[in-house]
Amino acid sequence: MARIELSKKACSVNPLKMSQPVGGALAFLGLNKCMPLLHGSQGCTSFGLVLFVRHFREAIPMQTTAMSEVSTVLGGFENVEQAIVTIATRTKPEVIGICSTGVTEIKGDDVDGFLKLVRQNHPELDHVKLVYVSTPDFEGAFEDGWRKAVTRMVEQLVDTPPPGVAREANRVNILPGSHLTPGDLDELRDICEAFGLEPTFLPDLSGSLDGHMPEEFSPTTIGGASVNDIARMGRAAFTIAVGEQMRDAAVALEAKTGVPFRVFDRLTGLAPNDALMALLMKISGRPAPNKIKRQRSQLLDAMLDGHFSFGGKTVAVGAEPDLLFSIASFLTEMGATVGAAVTSTQSPILHKVPAEEVLVGDLEDFEHRAKGMDLLVTHSHGRQASERLRIPLFRYGLPTFDRLGAAHRVSVGYRGTRSLIFDIGNVFMSEIHEATPDTWADKLASHGEGSHDDTQTAAH
Repeated sequence: MARIELSKKACSVNPLKMSQPVGGALAFLGLNKCMPLLHGSQGCTSFGLVLFVRHFREAIPMQTTAMSEVSTVLGGFENVEQAIVTIATRTKPEVIGICSTGVTEIKGDDVDGFLKLVRQNHPELDHVKLVYVSTPDFEGAFEDGWRKAVTRMVEQLVDTPPPGVAREANRVNILPGSHLTPGDLDELRDICEAFGLEPTFLPDLSGSLDGHMPEEFSPTTIGGASVNDIARMGRAAFTIAVGEQMRDAAVALEAKTGVPFRVFDRLTGLAPNDALMALLMKISGRPAPNKIKRQRSQLLDAMLDGHFSFGGKTVAVGAEPDLLFSIASFLTEMGATVGAAVTSTQSPILHKVPAEEVLVGDLEDFEHRAKGMDLLVTHSHGRQASERLRIPLFRYGLPTFDRLGAAHRVSVGYRGTRSLIFDIGNVFMSEIHEATPDTWADKLASHGEGSHDDTQTAAH
């Protein structure tokens, strides 16, 4: 069991974490025809917008209530009302997802009360779903904002099935954590469909941020979980939650609809995917398809091939809690050692991380602890530490803005785990320095500046 330590610094020098509102906004981007709305200053929204655009390389719909100093002091009802009316009139969304920010949380705006007044003043907007989540950015982190937003979606958008209504035996709900990419969701969809099941993802970034070219422009999100699909989640046979952060949403869904659930701490690695396949066989009543068996066999071969590269290596990992646990467990199973583990926020999963200590800190702490390691694993903001320490960096997580294809990386399932073995194993292999004739000449020169006597001595 890992020991959890909290950084005692007065400020974050080189931040690892991202804020709660950004996590909540990304969750809303996984809904179809949705407009995320941040209740705060324009700068709060601009920060998240730029971060998402650089990572996904897509047009990102986001709006702000544009709170100024005066409106913050006097109260933000007029800003919230005007923003909702303008968005509903001009962009015609099905859902407006509202996230609070630090400035409005400190002021104490009663946004739930604001929304009741908006409903009273504008009955013509009854067809638009308004989902509000409290996400102060002075506490918690990205993962917390995602968790709260998805839980709120379940509470407000999922219908409670009438008594006596039969469940849809072939339908399953998937609640993916914020650490899963659109590529990961596509892989999970393929796996479920191979068993004859129809998955509903909440949120579904694979529909909205998978990098496709839309046929026509839309000011809201294009693709993702629709309001109708979310409403039907209460009729599913089972719910699969991926990541400890999704436990609250799964519990809320079961309490509202009675749908049983199981939380998978991770889906990277052999054992957790064996457990997933066993569950899908039980739900579907079918044996594992031949292609799934083939993928498992391929993973076993990749693990055998790759353990020579991973064995004995020491790695420093900096990531959100669920992503940290997933990648650290994978590295340990491949024979590496997690010598430093730094994360952004508290989580029950941190005690299970295979490391002596997990520090809730920043990238400065990460850099100090990473000295002498063989590999750094974190997002693109760790590139400066990599350069200073002269240790290779494997970019993993959000944001990854200096490499292409971050949203399409797959690290879940048998195939995703195999790809991760190849990706990280190749980094290790690229650092192996093989001797050449020039290497021998350099050694001779260093022993005696090329003199005949010294050369003879070095040769003997």
